[in-house]
Amino acid sequence: MAETNAPPKPAAQAVPLTCHGHSRPVPHISFSGLEKGESDAYWMISACKDGNPMLRNGQTGDWIGTFLGHKGAVWQAKLSPDAATAATASADFTAKVWDTHSGELLYVLQHDHIVRAIAYPFDNSSMLATGGFEKKLRIFDLQEVKPVEQAEGQPVVPVTINTPTAFEIGEGTHKDNIKFIVWALDPNRLITASGDTLRWFDLPSRSCIRETKLDGEIKSCELVFLAPQHSSPTDLGGGLPVLAVAAGKTVYFWGGEQADTELKRKTLSHGIASVGLDLKGKKYVVGEEPGTWARLYDWETDTEIDINKGHHGPIWSIAFSPDNNLYATGSEDGTIKMWKNCEGPYGLWRNGVAGGGSGAD
Repeated sequence: MAETNAPPKPAAQAVPLTCHGHSRPVPHISFSGLEKGESDAYWMISACKDGNPMLRNGQTGDWIGTFLGHKGAVWQAKLSPDAATAATASADFTAKVWDTHSGELLYVLQHDHIVRAIAYPFDNSSMLATGGFEKKLRIFDLQEVKPVEQAEGQPVVPVTINTPTAFEIGEGTHKDNIKFIVWALDPNRLITASGDTLRWFDLPSRSCIRETKLDGEIKSCELVFLAPQHSSPTDLGGGLPVLAVAAGKTVYFWGGEQADTELKRKTLSHGIASVGLDLKGKKYVVGEEPGTWARLYDWETDTEIDINKGHHGPIWSIAFSPDNNLYATGSEDGTIKMWKNCEGPYGLWRNGVAGGGSGAD
């Protein structure tokens, strides 16, 4: 019999968990790192065009709370490195920072137009970068002014910070709206996605040091990394974070401390709305566009190895958990689905099926 180099067929899929609760499309989801002192605890946050970002248990999808206060669509939501705060970017011309334990609003970062993108540094919860329709990349120092503590039982008085207080990086550089911001492992490097162009910025000089035009409008741009106790030099990227980008029909991956070393690019036969990366399993997941499926490809061969079906609208965001045991997809259909990415029982999955609930609110 002739030998074949075809990749092995994947094991049967576990039933995905479905997280309900949002009433409009979910443009962005992200996970926290692992909670200190608890080796398996982590959280997931989702942005939604209904203006109500939600915090969930990262393993089960169970609803923890909703951050109430935005008056427009929320385009992105991210958890701080210590998971003590969450930042949200909104069409109401603000970015907001919330206390993840109490749900209280701590900071209002007032802008002059829609805010589309936010980013914390890799290991600093007191800085926040923002960007959007103003076409300006700014950094806010949240340590300069603290929210006012009230008497016990009274809500915190949030601090409003206006844009003149922030530091603008690369003034006049962007010609299109900023849709994504990534803070590299090197704290002196920021990357923005604007139109069809990726740009790398040097913070000390506040200047753009590199730009690369991609294959169409950038639809997805995220830094993929695992918790230190789960990362390894044998992972994709050598144990360092990997920048995963989708533009047109092409996926791109950059590695290194400054996320500027190209590891791979691949043009597929279909449009791509989002991309996620399995650093250990060495595969990438893309949300097709047009379409509603998540397609899985082998990193080495670029062979399609599986298809995840279940959403009823395009998949705008894909994120892997910090232990790599699951990944989540956020869709135009207003739901989040969580897909098992490990062997054996995990979270609500028992023997390959979802048990004990569906991650619903």
